[in-house]
Amino acid sequence: MGRALVLGGGGVTGVAWELGLLAGLAERGVSLEDADLVVGTSAGSVVGAQVCCGVPPAQRYAAQLRPPGDEVPARLGWGVLARWAWAGGRGQDAARARARVGAVALAARTPSEESRRAVIAARLPARQWPARRLLVTAVDAVSGEFVVFDAGSGVSLVDAVGASCAVPGVWPPVTVGGRRFVDGGVRSPVNADLAAGARRVVVLAPTSAAVGPMPRVSAQVAALRAAGARVAVVAPDRAARAAIGRNVLDPARRAASARAGFAQAGAVAGEVAGVWRA
Repeated sequence: MGRALVLGGGGVTGVAWELGLLAGLAERGVSLEDADLVVGTSAGSVVGAQVCCGVPPAQRYAAQLRPPGDEVPARLGWGVLARWAWAGGRGQDAARARARVGAVALAARTPSEESRRAVIAARLPARQWPARRLLVTAVDAVSGEFVVFDAGSGVSLVDAVGASCAVPGVWPPVTVGGRRFVDGGVRSPVNADLAAGARRVVVLAPTSAAVGPMPRVSAQVAALRAAGARVAVVAPDRAARAAIGRNVLDPARRAASARAGFAQAGAVAGEVAGVWRA
């Protein structure tokens, strides 16, 4: 396999930052649209679907600059984060830790699955899986099993992305085939290890926080490099972090986050091009 694009989670602002960064890179002649594999986790699954379905970078970026309108804001507050840390940070059994986070999600009061599914569907450019190889990550809320959806999994693209974006304690777990699924970021913020076998890998990581037995992004990237891959990792710079703010689910910060990603592309274009074109 040649090139892989790995898109990590990070909420509404993570989507905006990634799309801004991709548009800024494309404007500078560094297009990542021709990846052989795209891995999407949470926010990255939304971006991955847009990339693989052929929406032009400039069009994707322009959409992020529009006012949020009547979109309902959510909050990833300290209470939710504390419950995640308590549930997922205990013990060394990763699946059990994820199941404890899943239990938090199953017990939480959230909007309905139907209303959330409509929001996810509106963010996708198509309802069918793209021809490009796209992997979308999720976690079984009951067993803690890490699951990877693709075009051959028999799950609709809307449900796969909805599951990957089902932030525990904020959005409802997604029901697929009688099972309930939550955010793929419960296993890892980026799941970069799914790019194993690629010779060139670019990772966009709006967040890299990890607790307990959750695999660290740095360890995943180190393993890819040890296997012979050239890897570039891009995380938000200082200006982007300020634009994103503390609440990554606030649509009012979407435009600023997108602009920050677009501007940051100028500083990282050389490094990304060096890996992508090597």
